[in-house]
Amino acid sequence: MSTSARGTTGVFRRKPIDTIADTSGGGLQKTLGLRQLTAIGVGGIIGAGIFSLAGQVANETAGPAVLISFLIAGIASAAAAFSYAEFAGLIPRAGSAYTYGYAVLGEIVGWFIGWDLLLEYTAIVAVVAIGISGYFNDLLGFLDISLPTWMIGAPGTEPEGVASGSYKINLFAALLCLLIAFILNQGMKNAARFETLLVYLKVGVVLLIVVVGAFHINTGNYDPFAPFGLTGAFTGAATVFFAVFGYDAMSTAAEESIDSQKHMPKAILYSLGISMVLYVLACLVLTGMVNYKDVDGEAAFSSAFANIGLEWVGLIIAVGAILGILTVLFTFMMGATRVGYSMSRDGLLPKWFSKTHATKKVPSRITWILGGASAVIAGLLPIGEAAELTNIGILLAFVVVCIAVIVLRYKQPDLPRGFKCPGMPFVPAIGVIFSLWLITFLNPETWLRFAAWFGVGLIIYLVYGRRKSLLAPGNSPDSETQS
Repeated sequence: MSTSARGTTGVFRRKPIDTIADTSGGGLQKTLGLRQLTAIGVGGIIGAGIFSLAGQVANETAGPAVLISFLIAGIASAAAAFSYAEFAGLIPRAGSAYTYGYAVLGEIVGWFIGWDLLLEYTAIVAVVAIGISGYFNDLLGFLDISLPTWMIGAPGTEPEGVASGSYKINLFAALLCLLIAFILNQGMKNAARFETLLVYLKVGVVLLIVVVGAFHINTGNYDPFAPFGLTGAFTGAATVFFAVFGYDAMSTAAEESIDSQKHMPKAILYSLGISMVLYVLACLVLTGMVNYKDVDGEAAFSSAFANIGLEWVGLIIAVGAILGILTVLFTFMMGATRVGYSMSRDGLLPKWFSKTHATKKVPSRITWILGGASAVIAGLLPIGEAAELTNIGILLAFVVVCIAVIVLRYKQPDLPRGFKCPGMPFVPAIGVIFSLWLITFLNPETWLRFAAWFGVGLIIYLVYGRRKSLLAPGNSPDSETQS
């Protein structure tokens, strides 16, 4: 392939769409249908949003208008989802935002987003694992089971009454990360079956909440509907926005979809739509059962059902929360490994990372490495410090994808798109504006950590990636790693 065919030279060189879209020689196995893809998307979206954030936002920020917060966040997320859906139908390749940015805006942009998502997705896995360990400890307490103090928390997270230095590691959270890495390494077909089963259980728990709770709604609890005003609802939207993405990580599995150009856009939109309906119904039930002032910010639904004498429902919710949030771990660890695999296959990271298993056809090396990294973060860092590593990269990925879909639509309007983002360019522009607005809510420490990570990545790219890239002069763009 000629240099001109590769697009701009230098750090803004682009990988041609036609070569990216050809997945005939890839090392990943096509096993995922529409049902499995949608389940992975729902698994990544529904998690802490229902089981934690809904109660917190209702109690502190929005009152019953928390459902407006979810709707606002959902509309903003949908603007980005439409952009992802167009790219997923056009470029059925692993890597998601990394691949889309690389193809349209250039290699340095693709590297920037890919490197960032490696940290963001890995940190999200760690944060969620820490959250699940908290539910697990509560469940053990309900069953009167006590674990040794040294294994139940990261150093420095001891609560009042526990001597400083008593906690050594959050062992359950660390082991959970390694368990998900093990499951992903069993092959995508088997891993997707596990994820789909858990998603069905999770949706069942949410429907149980809605159906049983509907019989205990007191409409008087909806008055006042917006006690903190519309400002509170918008502020709440900024908080719950991080509960309405997940399809972005799911889209990294495009190359493992049986018919990605047809199924991936549908799975992105279906997963967001299903999740939003469940979010709104759950919020209506929660704020109808309990006055917003009395909503428990940490265990909202379990507490609400306990208050009306249905402790058994609360126990089911606690178990469902553990299983439900577990699916988030799966989706985001899968996303991290597929981004790393794609960057390695493109030559931006050492090819050793993109070697796939001979029979299971999964990038086992990068999966164990990122699984181990998330285990270290989950085991040794407090949840607050781990959470500060997340968010900014996801929002920047949304900005890149939304800008890229506009650029590509006008530069190459005749490309065969399986799905077209509606309302061009206004819908993706909404995604850009809303994401940038949310970035302004992030604290200075988040920016400093991001700048440090970006600096390390930039050095690696300039020293290694720029020279080893398949699009660099003298390298073969067709020499992608095979299994």
